[in-house]
Amino acid sequence: MKSGTDERLREAAADAMARAYAPYSDFRVGAALLCDDGSIIAGCNVENSSFPSGSCAERGALAAAVVAGHRTFTHLAIVTDAEEPTSPCGMCRQALVEFSPNLQITSYTTSGAEAGWSLADLLPHPFTPQSLHHT
Repeated sequence: MKSGTDERLREAAADAMARAYAPYSDFRVGAALLCDDGSIIAGCNVENSSFPSGSCAERGALAAAVVAGHRTFTHLAIVTDAEEPTSPCGMCRQALVEFSPNLQITSYTTSGAEAGWSLADLLPHPFTPQSLHHT
């Protein structure tokens, strides 16, 4: 990925993190997906007093991208205030693999730490649409 695109993706995730609604955990997360056409779609975590009703930033970005007509993604950027870069949770990994099993992920902290993974490394044996087909 080009460094200019990388920076725009990180900035979109950081802007989304600033809008996160996290009054219970105070763990704000922003995520931004790079679509195959170069579009960037962001999302943030939205907590709820009924904890299971909350939504992660990664799935928020995914839902927004699907609404906008996107189905293929090449890169995901995540930004948090954590001390160490954080990877997507298991539920988000499963949601993302539905659309882009080869997704590259970069996680940043607001203090400048950075880490990267492939979705295939984070979820090596995913349940995919092909898993539903019986032979």
